[in-house]
Amino acid sequence: MTEAKNLLHEKIDEFNRTFDFDQRLFAHAVRVNFAYCDALFHAEILTRLEAERVRNGLQTILKRADYDKNYFLDAAADIHSFIETRLIGLIGEAGEKISVGRNRHDQSATALRLWLREKIEEISKCARDLQTVLIEAGERHKEAILPAYANSRKSQPILWAHWCLAYFEMFARDRDRLEEVWRRVNILPLGATNVAGTSIEIDREEVARALQFEGVSANSLDAASDTDYAIETVGACALLMLHISRLAEDLIRYNSTEFGFLELIDAPSDFPLVGKTSEALELIRGRSAGVLGHQTALFSLTKNLSLGSHKDTQEIYSAIFDTVDTVCSGLQIILLIFKNTRVNADKTLAAAIGDYPARAELFDYLVQRNVSLKTARISADEIVLYAAAQGKSTDELSLEEFQKFSESIGDDIFHHLSLEQMLASKNQVGGTAPERVFEALEQAKESLERE
Repeated sequence: MTEAKNLLHEKIDEFNRTFDFDQRLFAHAVRVNFAYCDALFHAEILTRLEAERVRNGLQTILKRADYDKNYFLDAAADIHSFIETRLIGLIGEAGEKISVGRNRHDQSATALRLWLREKIEEISKCARDLQTVLIEAGERHKEAILPAYANSRKSQPILWAHWCLAYFEMFARDRDRLEEVWRRVNILPLGATNVAGTSIEIDREEVARALQFEGVSANSLDAASDTDYAIETVGACALLMLHISRLAEDLIRYNSTEFGFLELIDAPSDFPLVGKTSEALELIRGRSAGVLGHQTALFSLTKNLSLGSHKDTQEIYSAIFDTVDTVCSGLQIILLIFKNTRVNADKTLAAAIGDYPARAELFDYLVQRNVSLKTARISADEIVLYAAAQGKSTDELSLEEFQKFSESIGDDIFHHLSLEQMLASKNQVGGTAPERVFEALEQAKESLERE
């Protein structure tokens, strides 16, 4: 029976162990201990000598971790237990006092929030770098024209820069969300302990200032139960990853043999985005599903938890770590790939010219001349079918041929169907008219410069 109990305890300890993946919080956990040591000194839990010994011990731990590659090989339940064990081993009983007035829950949450602050800033910077590359790509091929797609079918022509700016806007929203999440992450939970707060007279506001938090949690029970900041972080990253995935898909498609819109800069003509580069784009697309899965998992984890601290909330760590790793890698890879692509303007232009955009423009032309929507749609379809039957493009038809289908068509139809006019007519704010797009490029650059 004793052997069975020991085996059970061993399996439970192994199951509870988070040290293998929360080691990345090491520097942040030590930083929390430095700040808390000062708080315990001011609360007269640590004497001046004990506080000095704790600080020296923590400094020694940091230095040893820097030069000893095997420092983290010793087993521990988590990074916080590891640090405390090492500290006690260095300075004795004074090291035990560092845990007074807090527990593992608020201590871990504090270190995680410190780490998340840095990672959110890193992700936002990478997204900003990608925005810069998108602007540069738009300017590098400022006059390039390609077809847009509606319902997976070729639609009206747009400028390449307009396409680049569409992704610029997506990443701008992503960065706004990350900034909002950062504000809510930047609240100190230390001092909430398990659920009720602490009776030790630590100055939580001073600890917050030392760790550069904007404020402290207002309710210990809420702080002990809070997983919102983790779900919001993963949620914001999930949307960002979704946008990276869409960009990856466009790059895969536009670089395919069927499209041939994009090529690697300085690469041989017979070496488009294939091999490792293409595989990386596909992996970005695939791994976005994992990040979306983490968001769903965190919602499922939290929805049935009562108020209070729960052991199963430690599962947020693995979800957050994997999410951050995936997003950072995805951003860096797609940035490098996109930075080294060029547009095959001849192919994009050839693809943009065809009867589908003519059908849409004919419909708009007729509607603007007070033809009913139903009649305009039928007439536009009939004209395009007629031109195909005659072996002509729509703009090669004569005025008489156009007027067989609608008397509302005048000789201005040829100007209306020209590629230049198709673009220029989309001159409302947000449209693909060159004037609007070039203005938007400048505004996008200015928005980044103002940051």
